[in-house]
Amino acid sequence: MGTEQFTYPLYTEPLIEAYGGMFECVFVVLHPFVRVPAELSWSARRYYPSDLEILTQGKKVPWTEVAEATGLNACARINQALLTSIGSLTDHLADAAGRDELKEYLGSQPVWMPTEGRFEPLLQPDLMHTFVAAGADELIFVPEFLNSDPVAALPITELYRGAIPFPQRGTLLAPDHSFLFTVDWDSFFTLFYGSRSFVAKVASGLNLEGFFAAPTTEHGWYNYSFGCATVTLSPEHWQTTGGRGA
Repeated sequence: MGTEQFTYPLYTEPLIEAYGGMFECVFVVLHPFVRVPAELSWSARRYYPSDLEILTQGKKVPWTEVAEATGLNACARINQALLTSIGSLTDHLADAAGRDELKEYLGSQPVWMPTEGRFEPLLQPDLMHTFVAAGADELIFVPEFLNSDPVAALPITELYRGAIPFPQRGTLLAPDHSFLFTVDWDSFFTLFYGSRSFVAKVASGLNLEGFFAAPTTEHGWYNYSFGCATVTLSPEHWQTTGGRGA
């Protein structure tokens, strides 16, 4: 399979069927909310912190914590509220009540929502660690739009040092094509494809919040009534909390 084929999956098919079904599993990594010092909060200055501020002063806030604080008791419901807040969902798919609950929470706490459609800064060290743990000294960057940016091999050490910028979105592919991370332009999650044993080990070791996609899980999984767990290593360990989907 050519490297340029590893772009984000089609919306119209189950996630696990992407890339010709070459990967054993896909883990949906939820982008954490960002806790900041009071002086960087919305109430203090009214504008979003820079990536550098997030990396140096921000801390991950899991969706489970936001779910408990807001009463949005399912990660599908939080995803739906986030998408509604940026105008991505309209009409019957939108969740205005969830959006308002989320807005009230964010306005009262030194917490920011993740920015849609990019590799969240607080997850970037975890992504680089994954490539290093797999014995890779570089990753292959497959851009979202191949007609505007080239496929490129990026040295991990240069990314760690900040000598080259971390890609905003697209696909980060292992040189041997054994695993990848990919994010879509309007999403609050990253897809992690690979073997079940490797993905489970990484997700557990890095405490990545998310869930393994079921055989029928599609890009628009906010329509599903899923609960929210920190790490789900197998479907039977999935913890539901009684929330609703769209």
